[in-house]
Amino acid sequence: MRLDAIGLEVMAHAFAGVAEEMGAVLVASAVSPNVRERRDSSAALFDARGEMIAQAAHIPVHLGAMPDAVAAVMALDPGPGDTFVLNDPFTGGTHLPDITMVHAVELDGAVAGYTVVRAHHSDVGGMRPGSMPPHSTDIFQEGLVLPPVRWAVAGTVRDDVRRLLLANVRTPQMRAHDLAAQQAACVRGAERYRELAERHGPRYVAGAVRDLLAYAERRTRRSLAERVRPGVYSAEDWLEGDGVTEGELAIRVRVEVTRDGGFRCDFTGTDAAARGNVNCPISVTRSAVLFVLRCLV
Repeated sequence: MRLDAIGLEVMAHAFAGVAEEMGAVLVASAVSPNVRERRDSSAALFDARGEMIAQAAHIPVHLGAMPDAVAAVMALDPGPGDTFVLNDPFTGGTHLPDITMVHAVELDGAVAGYTVVRAHHSDVGGMRPGSMPPHSTDIFQEGLVLPPVRWAVAGTVRDDVRRLLLANVRTPQMRAHDLAAQQAACVRGAERYRELAERHGPRYVAGAVRDLLAYAERRTRRSLAERVRPGVYSAEDWLEGDGVTEGELAIRVRVEVTRDGGFRCDFTGTDAAARGNVNCPISVTRSAVLFVLRCLV
C-alpha cells in the first residue's frame, strides 16, 4: 500500500493528534507545578519496531532521547499492555528527575506500538532536594537510578515497584499523583491508536506509518541538500567549568554533509568526562543534534 498526498496528510495529523492528546491528559491530570504550570513534559507515539511516528510540540531534549528509552524497554520483551518506567541516562534517560513511562500498546493480543511520556519530577532523592545538586561528582548523589523496570503488567500497576520508588523521594504524594498522570496519558494514547486501527484497519495504519517515515526521510534529505552545501564543517566551544573545577571544557564537532542530504556529526576531540555534573549521555547528545537538524530543515 502507498498513501496518496491526502491520505498521508490525514494520517500524519491523526498520529500527531494522539501525541498531543497524551500531553493534554498529562498536564490536566498532574498536580506538580513542574508539569501543570511549567509543562516540563513530553509525549510521543512509536510503532512496534521502536520507530517514532509522531511527537507533540514539547521538550526537544526529551523527545530526541526517547527512541533509546523505547529500545531499552523492547530488549526486555514487554507484553501487550505492560508499562515500564525509567530515568537511567544510560538507557535513554536524560537527567534523573526526568522519569519516562513506556507503554506497550495492545492490539489483537500483540504489541502494536508504544506510547511514551516523560515528565520532570521535582525530587527523585539524592543528596539535596530537587535532585540536581550543583556540586555532585557521581550520579548516585543525584537520586534514585531506575533502569527500565515493569511499572504495570497488562494495565495493573505493580505495588512493590511503586512503593520502592516512592520510598526514595522527599515528596511521595506528589510523585504518586504525577506518575498516575503519566500512566493515564500513556493509556489514553494506546486507546486512540487502537481507535485508528479499528477505523482504518491495522494493515492500513501500519502502511501509513511506513509511508510517513519514508516521506519524512525523503523531505529531510532533500531539504538538507538544498540548504547546506556538501562538505565538512567544524566548530569548537568551551564550558566555563563544571561546578567542581574551574578549568574550561572543550566541545568540538566535525559535521559532514553529503550530496544526497546525509548528515553526520563527530564529537571526537571533545574533552573527556568531567568531575562535575555537566556530562552528557549519548541519548541527550543525539537529541541536541536532532534538534539542530530540525531547525535547519
